[in-house]
Amino acid sequence: FIMKYIYTFLLVLFVFSGFSQNIENNKTKPTITSTATSMRVVPPLSSKATLIPFIDSYDEIKDGRSSRNIIIPGKGSTGDDILVPKNKTTKKVKGRAVSFTFESASSNSSPTDPSGAVGPNHYLAVFNTGFRVFDKLGNPLTDQLSPDNIFSSGSCCDLTVSYDNAADRWVMSILYNNDGHVEVAVSQTEDPITTAWNVYSFANINDYQKLSVWSDGYYMTANVNSSSAGTSNAIFVLERDKMLLGDSTAQMIAFPLPGISTSGFYSPQAINVSSNNLPSAGNAPIVYLQDDAWSGVSNDHVKLWEVNVDWATPTSSTINNPTIIPTAPFIAVFDNGSFSNLPQPNGGIDIDALQAIIMNQAQFRKFITHNSAVFNFVVDVDGSSNEKAGIRWIELRQSGDGQPWSLYQEGTYTAPDNKHAWNASLMMDSQGNIAMGYTGMGGSNNQVVSSYYTGRYANDPLGEMTINEEVIALGNANIPGLRYGDYSKIDIDPVNDKTFWFVNEYMNGARKNIVGVFQIASDYMNDVGVINLNSPISSTLGANETVTATIFNYGQSEASNFNVSYQIDGNSVITETFTGTIAPNSTAQFTFVQTADLATIGQTYSFVVSTDMSEDENNSNDSYTIDIINLEPNDIGVTDIISPVSSTDLTDTESITVLINNFGGMPQSNFDISFDLDGTIITETVSETLAPNSYIQYTFAQTIDLSAIGDYNLSVTTSLDEDSNTSNDQISVIITKANCQPTANCGFGDGLQLFQIGTINNSSGCEGYGDFMHLTTDLYAESINDLTVTTGFGNQNIKVWIDFNDDFEFTTDELVVPNYVIGPGQNLGTITETIDLTIPSGANIGEHIMRAKTNWNGEVPEDACQSTAYGETEDYMVNIVVSANTEENEFNNTELLILNNNTNIFDVRLQTDVELDNVTLTVYNFLGQRLVYYKLNSSNNYSYPLDMTYVAKGIYFVKVGNNQFGKVKRIIVK
Repeated sequence: FIMKYIYTFLLVLFVFSGFSQNIENNKTKPTITSTATSMRVVPPLSSKATLIPFIDSYDEIKDGRSSRNIIIPGKGSTGDDILVPKNKTTKKVKGRAVSFTFESASSNSSPTDPSGAVGPNHYLAVFNTGFRVFDKLGNPLTDQLSPDNIFSSGSCCDLTVSYDNAADRWVMSILYNNDGHVEVAVSQTEDPITTAWNVYSFANINDYQKLSVWSDGYYMTANVNSSSAGTSNAIFVLERDKMLLGDSTAQMIAFPLPGISTSGFYSPQAINVSSNNLPSAGNAPIVYLQDDAWSGVSNDHVKLWEVNVDWATPTSSTINNPTIIPTAPFIAVFDNGSFSNLPQPNGGIDIDALQAIIMNQAQFRKFITHNSAVFNFVVDVDGSSNEKAGIRWIELRQSGDGQPWSLYQEGTYTAPDNKHAWNASLMMDSQGNIAMGYTGMGGSNNQVVSSYYTGRYANDPLGEMTINEEVIALGNANIPGLRYGDYSKIDIDPVNDKTFWFVNEYMNGARKNIVGVFQIASDYMNDVGVINLNSPISSTLGANETVTATIFNYGQSEASNFNVSYQIDGNSVITETFTGTIAPNSTAQFTFVQTADLATIGQTYSFVVSTDMSEDENNSNDSYTIDIINLEPNDIGVTDIISPVSSTDLTDTESITVLINNFGGMPQSNFDISFDLDGTIITETVSETLAPNSYIQYTFAQTIDLSAIGDYNLSVTTSLDEDSNTSNDQISVIITKANCQPTANCGFGDGLQLFQIGTINNSSGCEGYGDFMHLTTDLYAESINDLTVTTGFGNQNIKVWIDFNDDFEFTTDELVVPNYVIGPGQNLGTITETIDLTIPSGANIGEHIMRAKTNWNGEVPEDACQSTAYGETEDYMVNIVVSANTEENEFNNTELLILNNNTNIFDVRLQTDVELDNVTLTVYNFLGQRLVYYKLNSSNNYSYPLDMTYVAKGIYFVKVGNNQFGKVKRIIVK
């Protein structure tokens, strides 16, 4: 919900906290210590004669996450994600099919906020506004129920659940937006139906709360006063021991997170203990990503804070200054902060990528030699303008309780078939294997939103999700709105500590939450299989190729002395014996003595490699099949011109970057590559070595001049001696230096010497392009207005557009003066005519750009940015109003103010006396490309700090409005 009262809350907090924030020895003291505002015991569900049913809602949940994302355009990491392999030759381990799935909820709220937790005998599923209890086979034990069966009436949303394994208790929480508090319910036993609940209320938590279990408390993060996160109450600790006992004096301690930077939305994660093996009390870790696209962040990284609470003397509790954990660069912001990011197949609406947050939940687990914490967030892995969602996942380690944390491994996961992958949740089992559930969408099959999992074994190569993508459930329709999921959640069965339960949102006739139950660790003592053919690989091959395979021990016992075989194209089987020993969950490579004859150029050979162990209890994963191609040795080609691209701000020193592929079977280096720019040819030599079947990005040392307006023909060609396939050697593009300030020759009297409509009365000379956007007039919607123009030469054609939708494109349906000829048949002379300018019915209220364009002796081009030989273009502003009566049009008194402090940082404010809904701020360049998107409301005073210090010099447009009105102003970045 929209946090209308956040500043009132903060004032109350600081007045009654009784002390100010103290910083001693790099540790910060709490800003609040308090007790629960109420506590009550709620009888078991089983004791109630009638349970309150869940009430469905079709509303979009209005929380802070859908409106807060401040970024600085042009700042931050660029390019492809460096953790995505250039050439995906690593073969995946076949995953185990899900044991079963079941739908845990059906809700039309947008989004559904799927979550759930598994206990000894039950699965407790929650969603935004309801919950349901299932047995461990996925059979429902209750209907979908209202939160009012446990919590106080009047709750809003964001229902969450965790299972406290060490205490065998369920912990649920829910928000209340009427007064900004949260209720937390702790079960008295492990049975969610027959247990009573200790229900506590705590103040000052009112948006996007997430609860985690730690040894000395229940730790809660929330989006609290994200506009000044460094001085506000950032994270909350609830007194777990007393809440488990039902003690009404349970306390709450709140800390700011020192040194944090945010995108405007505030979503750290407290790390949750996922097993019953609790760490020592204290040093509870809090993590948050830091994107270098944000203000105050120089390099992408993760920050980690540690909290030490003192329940006996709460004011002595501390949170330390953050540990900075460097990571590989990442792009965690999509569409410049918009929440409409990922295009659904078949024309579906773009949906939320859930950007710039660590996803629910961050998880902790103790091992004999170390402690681990794992978490993830979505990243844009494609450096081009085509966004591609992938998952950055991270494992931190410490040598023991209370020891320093450091990065152990990180990776970026991308889904097969070029699908988007996001909305993930990951967790470790007792063996250290990682499972990660996620959402996938798109690809060559146009797959709608669906649920999948991947993972890795504990001993796999670092930074890789080595388990093949496995389907949990396929959706059957697009999500019917841009808000999706908000999060997903994976949990682990406390009975065996290795079965994962992952819940996610998809469409199956309606919005549903789907649970998939699966595991990575084997149930078998003896289980081996082939997971990869390491050699040969597709390349230039010969008659005596070495055959090497990777064998994986899925079982719980060591494996040795078993047969390994390979077969090519269904011919004779070659069998040899593996005599080594493979530890559980580990791999070993086996090289056959018998080589393979693969000497036919162009031939595709089908390999089947398999194991045969007499004790093997699972033969489904024994064999591995792959096609190997004997490639032509020499085949280099260019497949993409990455830059430059068409723009209005191209310069005289543009770099050319291309993608070069080695399609052949031999490594290649020191070959020529050329570009041809409108007949000028430059040739350079590529010295880098390309492995077979791989690619590189290459940037020419020679730059090019694209500063003049117009089209440029650019082609790039590779040249390799004895290239076997020249059809892929060249690629061509047309690059346009656009001119949305088109100029023309008006020296003979062409163009406009007077433009008069409403209060605009502009006499002008010969500008070619005239920027008169400081001049504006009010015009009524659905009106016909007199436009008077004067020109100095006859046969002058004129068109006038008004950019009603403020997308900075002037389209045919925005013509308010279709092509009109001034002074037909006349030549030099002063010619004045009055023309009808029609504002159509339903025109968007507010300020818009109005463009007038002339052309001599021919119709004005449809493209309002196109230059002509003779004529002129002039831009003005027009304000469309409903009525002259202010009482009838509340938008007439709104005013868009943009203050510039001469450092390219602008203070944007919409001044209004009324409260407006769904107001957005967008910033565009002259091509209509959106650079910034942000939702404004009364809590931020309809204001925005617009930092344009990282963008190119030029003219940009700021639009503020909703679907009823809009205001547009031009800014100049110097």
